[in-house]
Amino acid sequence: MALSKADRLKLKGVHADLVAVLEKAAAVSPVPFRVTEGLRSRARQEELVKAGFSKTMNSRHLTGHAADIVPLLDVNKDGKINAVDMYDWGAIRKLAPFIKKAAKSLGVPIEWGGEWQSFPDGPHWQLPRSYK
Repeated sequence: MALSKADRLKLKGVHADLVAVLEKAAAVSPVPFRVTEGLRSRARQEELVKAGFSKTMNSRHLTGHAADIVPLLDVNKDGKINAVDMYDWGAIRKLAPFIKKAAKSLGVPIEWGGEWQSFPDGPHWQLPRSYK
């Protein structure tokens, strides 16, 4: 599978190395996924903080060093893929190793929000702050 045109549009302004990781992962992962967000405006980040979906105004999304992706698996087997499926931790955990493997194969360091202790964020992938 390859990234869709819609995925690529959502990755506009995202660091080329992170885009390359997601392209490689899409090509090799048996778990299909969709990009939900890449580069964010300050106003969008403020909305997410206010709604409780983010805890910081220092997000890597603001600089194009982060992207959110969700798996496209019909977890509840109802014949549809909806938000319940896309944000299911089991499905997210099935996808994560393929993102990590793609990053490693390209030599790109990557951090997964699903491993954060204080505010786990399964869809979130970012380049480390030290990465330019």
